[in-house]
Amino acid sequence: MPGFGPVSSRVLGIVPARLASTRLPNKPLYPLLGRPLIEWVWNRVQAMTVLDHAVIATDSDEVAEVCRSFGAPVEMTSTRHPSGTDRVAEVARRPSFSEFGVIANIQGDEPLLQEVHLEAAISQVRDDHWGIGTCATPLLDHEVRRDPSVVKVVRAAGGRALYFSRASIPYQSEGKPSLEDLGREPFLRHIGIYAYSRYALARWVAMTPSPLERLESLEQLRPLEAGMRIGVAVVGAADHGVDTPADVVRMEEALTRIETLSV
Repeated sequence: MPGFGPVSSRVLGIVPARLASTRLPNKPLYPLLGRPLIEWVWNRVQAMTVLDHAVIATDSDEVAEVCRSFGAPVEMTSTRHPSGTDRVAEVARRPSFSEFGVIANIQGDEPLLQEVHLEAAISQVRDDHWGIGTCATPLLDHEVRRDPSVVKVVRAAGGRALYFSRASIPYQSEGKPSLEDLGREPFLRHIGIYAYSRYALARWVAMTPSPLERLESLEQLRPLEAGMRIGVAVVGAADHGVDTPADVVRMEEALTRIETLSV
């Protein structure tokens, strides 16, 4: 597609950041231990060797000013994007980034993102040649399985995503799965990081939202419903991001432990 240029193995990481949030006002700027959430995420991202370059993409002058204050490169984007994927695609189309053949969409609310997980998503595209790559981790407990804010994914034997849902999938017809069952496939929690080939990203954002996407409020169902292939790597335990005030308390405790250990 025009504007997406030649394919290479170089990886561009893009962190979309917007102020609008229903559960945590001004989320990118929300303070954690006195520093904005987006700064914690950026410090994590900039240290990742799997990325050849990384930027923050935002439509907010306020977010941009804060990001520049701690040294992050910022790309300003349209205010009309319905999703982070659309924001990422706008940046990836720019001529200054045409040399990057793999684009990584890194959530701006996960300050404990592990590089091994991002690398697993990227490898689905760069090494295994899926158009879109993401990852998942075992569900582990029944409360998480029932929680509609936790996205579940079921994949085929070869790693191809079959379906993403807020419901408790897959359903077990006889009884309920044991905790041991929830520690392995097919019971998986989706980790919301993505890698795309240039062509797959362009095709994704060129499509209108699909019926299943609207029904579940999950944008990854748009390419899936259109027949695009999404590779899902299964990785180890992953921390949840920051969506609510309760998450802020939990995350501050985790970051305090990490900073104490690093002293």
